[in-house]
Amino acid sequence: MDRSPGHCLLTGGARSGKSRIALELCQSHDRKCFVATAEARDDDMRSRIENHRRERGPEWSLIEEPLRFCQRLRTEARDTDVVLIDCLTLWVSNWLLAMSDGHSPLGQPDFDEELEQLDALLAEPNPRIICVTNEVGMGIVPDNALARSYRDLLGKVNQRVAQVSDTVLLLVSGIPIAVKGSLP
Repeated sequence: MDRSPGHCLLTGGARSGKSRIALELCQSHDRKCFVATAEARDDDMRSRIENHRRERGPEWSLIEEPLRFCQRLRTEARDTDVVLIDCLTLWVSNWLLAMSDGHSPLGQPDFDEELEQLDALLAEPNPRIICVTNEVGMGIVPDNALARSYRDLLGKVNQRVAQVSDTVLLLVSGIPIAVKGSLP
């Protein structure tokens, strides 16, 4: 698979092959950084995280950060060739849950600030950033306010990242379809 330069957004349904293709896009790069936004809250998620670690291999540097990964990227991945953020879906979910938690001091202004920092990272050509996200807007309208807020917020984030990405790929059953740019 050609590793063309430029930022890339991979989107699609759950288990559609997004992470696998994202890893393939990174393979030709020497200095790789993986940003993991998932939190190991149960045995299933712990197992998934461990499987992803094995798939990546030891040559990756790792930033595990469910909320504020942008500043860490600026300092810890400064000399990296490619950054893989997997995934924006869980990142937005983590923020929405933190903002709706009555005990958390985090609010919408904090999320907006982090999103602006992500925009700033994507405005720079290096390192190459590959983002993985889920497309959640193709189904039925969610039946509760929190789920609708999540769908709406993730949709806005996905649009924003797609706008500044050089390539946007939609994954369907493991097959990438170029939505913006061309297939790698």
